[in-house]
Amino acid sequence: MIRKFLSKVFSRKATASESLVKLSIISSKHHGIRRHQITPCALKTALNLQQAGFSAYLVGGAVRDLLLGLVPKDFDVATDATPEEIHRIFRRSRIIGRRFRLVHVMCGAEIVEVSTFRGPSSDDDGPASIQSIDQHGRLLHDNVFGSQEEDAKRRDFTVNALFYDPAKEEILDYLNGYNDIKAKKMRIIGDPVQRFREDPVRLLRAVRLAAKLDMQIDTETAKPIGDLAPLLQNVPPSRLFDEMLKLLLSGHALTCVIELRTRGLHHGLLPMLDVILEQPLGERFITIALKNTDERVRQNKPVSPGFLFAILLWHEVLAYWNSLQASGEKPLPALFKAMDHILSLQHKKLAVPRRFDAVIQEIWAMQPRFEARVGRKPFRLLAHPRFRAAYDFMLLRCESGELSIEFGEWWKAFLSADNSEREKMLAKQTTIKKGRRKRSHKKPSPNSVIASENPIDNSST
Repeated sequence: MIRKFLSKVFSRKATASESLVKLSIISSKHHGIRRHQITPCALKTALNLQQAGFSAYLVGGAVRDLLLGLVPKDFDVATDATPEEIHRIFRRSRIIGRRFRLVHVMCGAEIVEVSTFRGPSSDDDGPASIQSIDQHGRLLHDNVFGSQEEDAKRRDFTVNALFYDPAKEEILDYLNGYNDIKAKKMRIIGDPVQRFREDPVRLLRAVRLAAKLDMQIDTETAKPIGDLAPLLQNVPPSRLFDEMLKLLLSGHALTCVIELRTRGLHHGLLPMLDVILEQPLGERFITIALKNTDERVRQNKPVSPGFLFAILLWHEVLAYWNSLQASGEKPLPALFKAMDHILSLQHKKLAVPRRFDAVIQEIWAMQPRFEARVGRKPFRLLAHPRFRAAYDFMLLRCESGELSIEFGEWWKAFLSADNSEREKMLAKQTTIKKGRRKRSHKKPSPNSVIASENPIDNSST
């Protein structure tokens, strides 16, 4: 009887590992990664865990990026030590997380995330147990520890399932991820439908990583993406926001947005983003803005999330603002009502943190003030702490055709001029306005030629 039981156990283990590719160990002379490419904190964390008698490896995006010749944004460590054992080894550390507990090890300003090897969420190698998933198949609890092989299988994509041993400078590859990186192929681990159901955010992650890494999504991986897109409605808004922010700050935001639309993943992420992109002015405005953002990210220049979301939601505000004015409301009250309405909708959809609201609203609210080019108003506008962001936003409106190019050129000249030249520019602007006002009282003669007033130069708004 005991022999039968042991036979059953070992046969099940063999079946569970059948889908795993045989472990490949890739030496440093083939992969080319060296210890000096790893940050001191990450290297110290992994080596200290090994010295304490545990297995410890650099894992995930950092290994992938190093193989692709990119500079990793951060380094993660995976180990067979439990969170409590890790916490005891590192004095400056804290245990975090509910769905899956992690440890943050701190070295000065650097934080290294350390995770314990994960195992399957059920007793066998099949789907997760009913207690750990919701009605759509999304994992709710994932605090199950396991072996290194099981941990590799639980990761999302094969290119993220490589383990780097900093002591031996070797890569351990259970799922052919090394070859997928060389082939520029993004492939999910396991059954695509089940894995996307477990965590629908992987739908967005597949698009973002493929664009960022210049990879093609594997055919089998891509096949169910469109059909499973509605599952994103069940993801907590805060997680959607985090993933959307990563996408927009990836340096490939424009490619990602186009891909989201192509694969049907844009619905519900940003209100009516599909409608915005179908409007000629809205599409041009967002396209130019995202191109500029991607360029700034690639040049390691700062990008404000508030500025980004002000861009993406502007044409929603503009459309609602115009409709309110058409119904008889005054311009400024209508603008503030439109701002509040669109942000209220957005908080329900994407959970934009309230801390960004002030930046977004100030950028929007300052737009009419650029049109008041008389008196001391331009000087007061220059002194506003958000002037630069609002100014860049206004230039994007000019470049997209929403505002006249002449309007943006005037402000560029005003910024580059000294105070005396600025006074002359404002005096000239005031004279033009007075002349227009006087002429408006005269009945035009049939033979006279009257210059048409620039619709943008409207200080009343």
